[in-house]
Amino acid sequence: MAIDAQDIENLIREAFPEAKITVQGDDGQHFAAEVVDESFRGQNRVQQQRAVYAALKGKMDGPAGELHALALTTRAP
Repeated sequence: MAIDAQDIENLIREAFPEAKITVQGDDGQHFAAEVVDESFRGQNRVQQQRAVYAALKGKMDGPAGELHALALTTRAP
């Protein structure tokens, strides 16, 4: 099952409703996303990115995952 940029944004938006989210990519497997959210303030980059990956609800899990690659940039505003 293919996933698109809007699907990824929707999943992230569920966890970060006030975030500025930009998702790019159109091949169905490789995407880049930037997530800017106040909740990231005081967290290191690993903590921020783990929170975003958790929001993806397993879409990147293992070889059967719908999402193959996500270049992720996170930061507080």
